[in-house]
Amino acid sequence: MLRGRDRQRVAVDALLARARAGHGGALVLRGGPGAGKTAMLAAVRESAVTTDRQVLLCVDDAHLLEDTDWLVELAAEAADEPVAVLIATEGEPLGLPWVRLDPLDHADSLRVLRDLRPGLAPGLADDVADLARGNPLALTELARALTSEQLGGTAPAPDELPEDSSLRARFSARFHALSPQARLAAALSVVDDEVDADALARMPDLDLAAVEEANSLLDGGPLVRSTLRTAIPLALRYAAHAALAENLPPGPRRTWHEAARVPGVRDAFAERLEASASRARRCGDYPAAARDHDRAAALAADPDARARHLIAAATDHWASGAPRRARVALRTAARLTDSGELRARTELLRGGIDLGNGLPDVAVRRLLHAAGELVGTHRTLAITALGFAGEAASIAGDHARYAETAAFAASLRRPDEPDETRITLDHLAGMAATFAARHEEALPVLRSVVELAERVPHPQAKIWGGQAAYTLGDASRAHELATSAVTAAHEHGLTALVPWALVYRALSALLLDQHSVALSAAFEGVHAATSVGQHNAVVDHLTILALVAALRGDTDTAVHRIDAAAEQIAERGLGRSGTFGAWAFACVDLALDRPADALDRLRLMAAGSGGVHTGIKVMAAPHVVEAAVGCGRPSTADRALRRYEKWAGTTGSAARLALSHRCRGLLADGLRAEDHFREAIRLHRASGTAMELAKTELFYGHRLRRDRKPRAARDLLRDAVKIFQRYDADRWVARARAELRAAGEAVGPTQADRTADRAANRAAGRSDVDPTAGLTPQQAQIARLVAEGATNREVAARLFLSHRTVEHHLRNIFARLEVRSRVELTRMLD
Repeated sequence: MLRGRDRQRVAVDALLARARAGHGGALVLRGGPGAGKTAMLAAVRESAVTTDRQVLLCVDDAHLLEDTDWLVELAAEAADEPVAVLIATEGEPLGLPWVRLDPLDHADSLRVLRDLRPGLAPGLADDVADLARGNPLALTELARALTSEQLGGTAPAPDELPEDSSLRARFSARFHALSPQARLAAALSVVDDEVDADALARMPDLDLAAVEEANSLLDGGPLVRSTLRTAIPLALRYAAHAALAENLPPGPRRTWHEAARVPGVRDAFAERLEASASRARRCGDYPAAARDHDRAAALAADPDARARHLIAAATDHWASGAPRRARVALRTAARLTDSGELRARTELLRGGIDLGNGLPDVAVRRLLHAAGELVGTHRTLAITALGFAGEAASIAGDHARYAETAAFAASLRRPDEPDETRITLDHLAGMAATFAARHEEALPVLRSVVELAERVPHPQAKIWGGQAAYTLGDASRAHELATSAVTAAHEHGLTALVPWALVYRALSALLLDQHSVALSAAFEGVHAATSVGQHNAVVDHLTILALVAALRGDTDTAVHRIDAAAEQIAERGLGRSGTFGAWAFACVDLALDRPADALDRLRLMAAGSGGVHTGIKVMAAPHVVEAAVGCGRPSTADRALRRYEKWAGTTGSAARLALSHRCRGLLADGLRAEDHFREAIRLHRASGTAMELAKTELFYGHRLRRDRKPRAARDLLRDAVKIFQRYDADRWVARARAELRAAGEAVGPTQADRTADRAANRAAGRSDVDPTAGLTPQQAQIARLVAEGATNREVAARLFLSHRTVEHHLRNIFARLEVRSRVELTRMLD
């Protein structure tokens, strides 16, 4: 059963378990047409284990029954018998226990499509999944109706259900079965997405019964509305527009309905809508701007004018996080015009969409082509295209293409370059030099990017600045700029930039050793990217989450998250995410004392899954050293360290220089090793990187113990244990405590230390203390989700953890908070 249906399956399993124990009952599965009710019943029938004394009764389409009293009576009688009654309906639950079959999430929709159409291209799969809106039957019918041209990429993705769709026929039949007033109410809502149930109830010519009748159909969601747009008769459509034109206040919505209520030439209305779209864009209201540009396109007579409006609408759809709507608008625009400029703008937007939710190598080609076409007429747009092309090349791990992009950008530079374009040009130059290990050349240009980011208010400038500061090793500045980018993106209405900004907020927090902040940013990034259809960014954040877990030694969680990202990494050629994933997996190997496996993984680094991101590979060098030392391969360690030292020495980052000295300490002997370890500890403390400080203290303590200096070793190892406990790094705690025992110290249990504060607060009668204060950030997240009623499987899906990991954390949460059940936990956190 799919992860998005876990709650429903848990309820079904509980019913079956009660029936096996001799106390059955009934459960109603509610959902609209195509929601998967019949499939759920079939799956239960196939998987249920019954004996001669156990009965499973399934009733499908109960809403079609004229008499349902017998079902209610049967459910009551089954309560004391080994009988489970499952009822599927589109109607009311008959006063019985029920669960709703919610739409599938995007990831599960893609799994269904891959099962139905193996090898389906990612972009086409995303389009179909977006159109189906999580409806299993819609996914099935759309997948089966795909043409060879659509599968081959020579025809656009479908934008409505197939003509022979049974789901489409059911929606249409239900519409035509409505009363005349209810059909008008439904038409009003379909021709204007902003007309909701409350707005319908305020319409003077509609009675409440008609509104309720229409809502019974419209509650099916966006898929119903999109299907009905082709089912509503033209006369009724005009009547709906006329009614809205008479009842809406002056404004762009009224302008649209005034124009749409009759056919004919309506360019004057299109110009008014274009003006209102421009005002909305200046205010950061991109959804309103997109709506008005879309409507202006429908009213304009000239094909080029219509295409221009549609491209503007696509730009606004993309900015507001609606990539599918942007793609639909662009496909229509491409069929309307032969203008080279308009086609180049179309390629720019397609490349931007592919950047977040397509194949990055395709995005690079499109964006470079667009830049070439636009450079003579729209230089600023051409530079924008090059900035996006560079990011696409970085996502792919294709540094040759990045260098090509940066060289193109350098050819456009002017002596009097304004800040708004100079920051993009400097960013491309600085990152290209970094990827080529020309760090002295990169340094001044990247510093310029950071300075410009402070002056340019656009969120994209803040993203460039945050990435540059991170590359320079200035984690605090990188975190400030990335946080400013997230805030500015929200304030400007540029929702599409939020997941991108959160990547650098998470990475900079990780460089600062602020693991809880990194986790929070990456989780926010996953959910933000999912909501706006940027699945490449979802994978980026998943691999960052994997790396955070791996650095803490939480190997099960790290592997689970890598596995969740692996398929998309390979399918889309996401070299940057693949390199992050390989780094995380190597950290897992090191935590499990498999240095040879870690070294092999780090040397190959993402081979076979796209390009290798050299910047990330250099950042992983300290773990290459650790693995190579563990394998007795000092020459391999030294080569990796020299590349890392060249970069870290140029940037002057205290956090990275600390790692350089730690690595030198691992490779050196005697007093030279001690000097390097002590300098590493000093730099860790100066940079505030506590987790890495603890690891250095562990490695140094091990060296001191081996050199027969157990007293000095114990001082370091005690501190390391405390820090690892604070980070909930259980494997590292165990390793440090084992080293401490080997150094001659008796080590007792730690549970008393962790609960002492809570006991003291309870004894003092303190009620103002947060019950989760004694938990780690991840435990606090789990505790709150469980208190909200989430099952273990739902917690695991939301936090990208394995089911076993959630159970492990929950046991520790119960122990630390001294509660015995989920009910007690909920009461404590209420």
